[in-house]
Amino acid sequence: MPGLLLPSPVCLTVIWFLSWSLRSSCAQIWTDEVSAVQYGRLDSNVTLACGKSQIGVPVVWRLNHSSALPWHRVTSDGSLVLLLVDQAAQGDYSCYDDRGLLLHSVTLRLGHPPGLLSISCQVPNHTHVRCSWVDSVKTFLPAKYNASFRGNGQEWRPCIVDLARRHCDVDHPAFWQPIHTLRVTETNALGFETTYARFKLHELLKPDPPEAVLAQQLEGYPKRLNVSWSFPSSWPLHDAFPLVFQIRYRPQGSIYWSEIYSEDSSVVIFDALSGHIHQVQVRARDEVNSESQWSEWTPQLLVRPWEVYTTPDPVDGPEEAFDEDYFFPFDTKPETSTEKSHNPVHEDDGSLGLVILLVLFSVVILTTILSLIFVVWMRQRRRHHATKQELTSMVKMKSMPI
Repeated sequence: MPGLLLPSPVCLTVIWFLSWSLRSSCAQIWTDEVSAVQYGRLDSNVTLACGKSQIGVPVVWRLNHSSALPWHRVTSDGSLVLLLVDQAAQGDYSCYDDRGLLLHSVTLRLGHPPGLLSISCQVPNHTHVRCSWVDSVKTFLPAKYNASFRGNGQEWRPCIVDLARRHCDVDHPAFWQPIHTLRVTETNALGFETTYARFKLHELLKPDPPEAVLAQQLEGYPKRLNVSWSFPSSWPLHDAFPLVFQIRYRPQGSIYWSEIYSEDSSVVIFDALSGHIHQVQVRARDEVNSESQWSEWTPQLLVRPWEVYTTPDPVDGPEEAFDEDYFFPFDTKPETSTEKSHNPVHEDDGSLGLVILLVLFSVVILTTILSLIFVVWMRQRRRHHATKQELTSMVKMKSMPI
């Protein structure tokens, strides 16, 4: 027919492709618009709306593409009401009309609103504070934390939060302030809760344990041990804030510890038990602040004092086996001498002299006590004799004629 243009195959193909692309784009936009995440409280009723469904039009709900649903009811407008939900009710919900056309889809996440936090703070030195917290309520939902810190009368300053480890850090706090306050706010999809914690930095000050601890024997001295260590790496201001160290040691197997205090980074033990393995530990505390805390003890070190090793003479017959790693054979408290000899050759002679001195002192004390007893006895005897003479005189006077 003249004037009528017949569509060519190429034009038909282009038109079909454009219409298909348009339908795909519209479907994608619709899906993005209706997909959402809804949050609800556990052990409560949760209502899911079915998008733009009409009142009175029946709808079908599915959970994770299954028709099996938790305890529920459907309202006249197509909304799904889940009753007293638990964790099993979570998932992807979708509603369809009576022709099977998708009307709406939503993802349901269940949990609890935040509760108060349990907060604790650590102060490893005068320039750093780290506070961590634990949830008192398990919310089952992702949360965000905001933390701030201040001293008395000061402005709030941020406490830098590490979300994964649930702690925050403050550098260079106002240590001279007597009371400090930490404020932590936890927020999730169901609400928020703010927790306040008050504490005293000088009482929480607790250094890390000393590092690089060594316990060594001293050659030629069978009763001495040398113990050395380094300041904790987290305690950088050695001169401004000195530390005092406590060293404890005991023969392996004993229940009693001997202790030494030092402001230096090494000490010599003079009263180790010859031939026995000793356990040694060190800890630290701020020297000036008596209200601060001691650090944790360092791991136990085992060391044996120096010994003279001699080759035994060969003998006939079986030899008794000797185990060098035997334990301390008794549970009595080891005596610690205040006088310590510096010459290992004369240590036994010093002990013998001390015993002789104690014996002589005991003899003098005993002699003094006996002398006092003798003097008291003589005085009593004289007094008794004088009383007897007075009585005799009185009797004689009474017997004389007047």
